[in-house]
Amino acid sequence: MKDKVMMSGGNVFADIGLPDAEERLVKAQLAHKISEIIQKRHLSQAEAARILGTEQPKISAIMNGKLSGFSLERLIYFLNVLGSDVQIIVKPKPPRRKSAALGVVFA
Repeated sequence: MKDKVMMSGGNVFADIGLPDAEERLVKAQLAHKISEIIQKRHLSQAEAARILGTEQPKISAIMNGKLSGFSLERLIYFLNVLGSDVQIIVKPKPPRRKSAALGVVFA
């Protein structure tokens, strides 16, 4: 049996037809950055939870990509508490693109 290979459009959530694909991708990118900071600081999940004012199972969920219980705002707040500036830039979409997009750029 041959496996089908599909070229990604850059968003796996859109590729597999999930609703709110752009928001899911942004949340995944923010959660990845949170996990990266926690690991870089050599924090345990319990220590990270204390710093972020939440419970350890929530940190575990973030680090395992289980993000349904997290808003974009909460993930941004966690990044701020962990010492990262977050900027939101609003600009006109390019005329060649059909619809406006949501995205994350890391400096």
